[in-house]
Amino acid sequence: MKLWIDADAVPVMVKDVCFRASDRLALDTVLVANQRVVLPPGYSHLSTVRVDHGADEADRYIAEHAEAGDVAVTADIPLAALLVPKGVVVIDPRGEEYTPEIIGERLSVRNFMDSLRGTGVETGGQAAYGAREKQAFANALDRVLTRARRLG
Repeated sequence: MKLWIDADAVPVMVKDVCFRASDRLALDTVLVANQRVVLPPGYSHLSTVRVDHGADEADRYIAEHAEAGDVAVTADIPLAALLVPKGVVVIDPRGEEYTPEIIGERLSVRNFMDSLRGTGVETGGQAAYGAREKQAFANALDRVLTRARRLG
């Protein structure tokens, strides 16, 4: 089992939680981005992959390399929609797990909102990311990693 992080699309606080989990569980953790990612010293299970610049290059890499039983962290719903059918457990930075039952709906809503924005409609954005969201993510990550390790 590996932990995949869409490093272009998650807050620094989320990465910090993942780094600690990686260290605590001796879990190989791969950060994928289209820019250089600096890893903090002292974490022996972290690695990075730098992909070519492009809107979906990091997503493509994760989708091609993640396997059933892995866990991925991303805010990117289209990436989640590629991973969930492969048996990859996917959570977003706010701790929501994308399950086979809900991923289609989330993708449809995302595409609808994207089309609205394309016509100039202001759709707003998510609330600020803070301590409450970080704690919800940490709890969700702990749950999915525990479950994945039990099944693996």
